[in-house]
Amino acid sequence: MSQPRKKVLLKIIILGDSGVGKTALLHRYVHTQFIQEHKATIGADFITREIAVDDKLVTLQIWDTAGQERFQSLGTAFYRGADACVLVYDITNDQSFKQIEMWRSNFLEQSSPEETEKFPFLLCGNKSDLQTTRAVPTQDGERLAKQYNMFFYETSALDGNNIETAIRKIASVASDLDTVPSFNEDIANKSLKLDLEENETKTKPAEGCMC
Repeated sequence: MSQPRKKVLLKIIILGDSGVGKTALLHRYVHTQFIQEHKATIGADFITREIAVDDKLVTLQIWDTAGQERFQSLGTAFYRGADACVLVYDITNDQSFKQIEMWRSNFLEQSSPEETEKFPFLLCGNKSDLQTTRAVPTQDGERLAKQYNMFFYETSALDGNNIETAIRKIASVASDLDTVPSFNEDIANKSLKLDLEENETKTKPAEGCMC
């Protein structure tokens, strides 16, 4: 009888200004569909998806957070225990790109990871389908990612460009870190169930979603 594959649980936080397409990006990744109209996320909500990465089964717990300033004080509760962070800006909105460093800094301050310099960040320049109204050159995204040792992709929630590749990349890197525990499948399933129940009790996922 073959040995069960190791199973890893990853908590991933998605951050960025309101309107950059965080919820649409996540919806495309999980449901392979584009949501045209949706309300702004209130507080935070999360989804789970299991993928195979190398020799591991990785369960992603992806937290979709509100981009509005009035909800940023909730950060500490939601960021703690995160294994990776996705920073999203809108390539047609220069201001959303300028805010990325603030989002990154706030996340590190509130999550307090063990090794800041090794913590996995993914930078996504979203809405790559809107080339005619582009305000942020690709080179600027590449430059910022290199400055902070982040992975970088331009993505589109509309057509799905690079989303699967980008999430798989950050999941692969994060799942290899020494700080992320591995379990056999039975233990991991029990751990995930307890984690989900605890988060539901504490946060009660809000109605609505965020763009």
